[in-house]
Amino acid sequence: MKKNIWIVLGTVVALLLLGGAGYYIYSLSSQLTEQKEDNAKFRKLAEMDKKEMENEYAQFAMQYDEMKRTVKNDSLLQRIEQEQNRANALLAELKRVKNDDAAEIARLKKELATVREVLRSYIIQVDSLNRLNQTLRDENAMVKQQYTTATTQINTLTEEKQTLTKTVAIAAQLDATGLSLQPQNKKGKMAKKTKDITKMVASFRISRNVTAKTGERRVYLRVLKPTNEVLNQSGTFSYEGTNLGYSAVKTVEYNGEETPVTMYVNVSEMLTAGTYRMFVFADGQMIGSTSVTMAK
Repeated sequence: MKKNIWIVLGTVVALLLLGGAGYYIYSLSSQLTEQKEDNAKFRKLAEMDKKEMENEYAQFAMQYDEMKRTVKNDSLLQRIEQEQNRANALLAELKRVKNDDAAEIARLKKELATVREVLRSYIIQVDSLNRLNQTLRDENAMVKQQYTTATTQINTLTEEKQTLTKTVAIAAQLDATGLSLQPQNKKGKMAKKTKDITKMVASFRISRNVTAKTGERRVYLRVLKPTNEVLNQSGTFSYEGTNLGYSAVKTVEYNGEETPVTMYVNVSEMLTAGTYRMFVFADGQMIGSTSVTMAK
């Protein structure tokens, strides 16, 4: 009887020991699993933290690059470039660090804070310089605008002066009125047939003009035959950059008052029927014209 009791007790104790051992193993396994999960989370967080630092270092390097485009000061530009190189070097160093190297990551994080502060100071300097440069540019633009305004006023005055000069010059130009071209025969009578014409008599009046310069004027008479040839060409004169032939020339004394003028063109050839055109020139200008048609 006693023997059976000891056997039962031994069995119960064994079962309890096995159960305790099983629970311990289960608990240890659970702890290990939790530890692995915690380690995985830690590695994930460390990886994310490292990636974030890499992005920040890269962003700082880009900001330095953007600043260099706006800086003209050589000394400041050199210092900015040094800090950019430092940021790039730390970025390269961070990329080589393993995710589980907590001490090295912590060191580079401190370096990142320093880089951030230095970058902030340069941003302030560059912004201050840019604002100063903008002020100078605004002042320069204002001076340029004032210069442009003054130049415009000068040009306007010059144009007005030129216009006035042209107006005065136009007003001073001579004008011929009452123009006529009469064919005459050898008796000084009006020729009725072209075969009887021995001379052409041109008559006109130079109008009164108080603004015109007084004194002698060379007046040129140009008579064109129906064939557009110059009748009895006696020489040439300059007109608008070219030389024109004339039929007669006369020096006239002009005193600003109306002045009658008569000019003669000898005819030594047989003329044909048609329209004969007459042009009068003085002072480099054509001052009048008329025409006459003659039948055969």
